Amino acid sequence: MRVSSEFSKYAVEYGTYNIIQKKVIDKLLAYLKCKPKHILDLGCGSGELCKKIDWKYNHFVGVDFAHGMLELHPKSQFIECIYGDFNDAKLFEHLSHFKFDYIVSASALQWADDLEIVFQNIKSLKTDVALAIFTSKTFDTLNKTAGLDSILRDASEVKELSEKYFDADFEVVNYKLEFESVRDMFRYIKKSGVSGSRKVLNYKQTKKLMDEYPLNYLEFEVVFIVSR
Repeated sequence: MRVSSEFSKYAVEYGTYNIIQKKVIDKLLAYLKCKPKHILDLGCGSGELCKKIDWKYNHFVGVDFAHGMLELHPKSQFIECIYGDFNDAKLFEHLSHFKFDYIVSASALQWADDLEIVFQNIKSLKTDVALAIFTSKTFDTLNKTAGLDSILRDASEVKELSEKYFDADFEVVNYKLEFESVRDMFRYIKKSGVSGSRKVLNYKQTKKLMDEYPLNYLEFEVVFIVSR
């Protein structure tokens, strides 16, 4: 297991609220041992990963349970978007009829209802994987300052499951994203999607958290699981 870190300044200067997710996609694609021709993207969202692929492929299948995201996903004769939930075993029964060279997933599987079952179903497709999953160290200081428990899984738990189901390398990457102001930071949290739309603090509690948060950056931890 490797552990590394990256630091980025001023998310708002990029004009985007998914800078970390984009970094995760870049790193995930760099892991691939080949340029697969048949690709499955679990939790594809609006297609950021698909847009980053710079080689020709025969079939790209993007799966997401949000109709609105799939409507924004790139479309072509080589791209198929499927409305489905990776928590549903029936989805994998359907996908078993496809041919895939690689299963990829960037910044989605942390929302699995039962990650072990999802890993079982991914393994059933019998192909290489490149998966990126946010862990409980994401927003670590923020959660501690607010007195909240993370809703995400610990990296050690994900590693244990990864070793059970995949012959894969496992890397932990810690990201820090700096902001010019606390207000910008909290705007990012609201719009980035990393928090999973979690809203557990009222206005007074949020104001107190903004006043007491001791850092000028947010922490993220992502584990990468990539077939050897």
